[in-house]
Amino acid sequence: MAGAIRVTINGEAKALPRPMSVAELVEHLGLKSGRVAVELDREVVPKSRHSEVQVNDGAVLEIVQAVGGG
Repeated sequence: MAGAIRVTINGEAKALPRPMSVAELVEHLGLKSGRVAVELDREVVPKSRHSEVQVNDGAVLEIVQAVGGG
């Protein structure tokens, strides 16, 4: 089993307990999966692929969460 990895999320270095899918990362960060857009290493990851695309050591991500309001 793989160990901890280092990634950059929205310009901030973070440690994750292990490699994980984009969907697992979104959940790990406590975000609502239906309201996020994810870019991994300069490529947009379609929501339909969040569960199959892996986040590995050294990955650079931009994550944007939609916020509703009135």
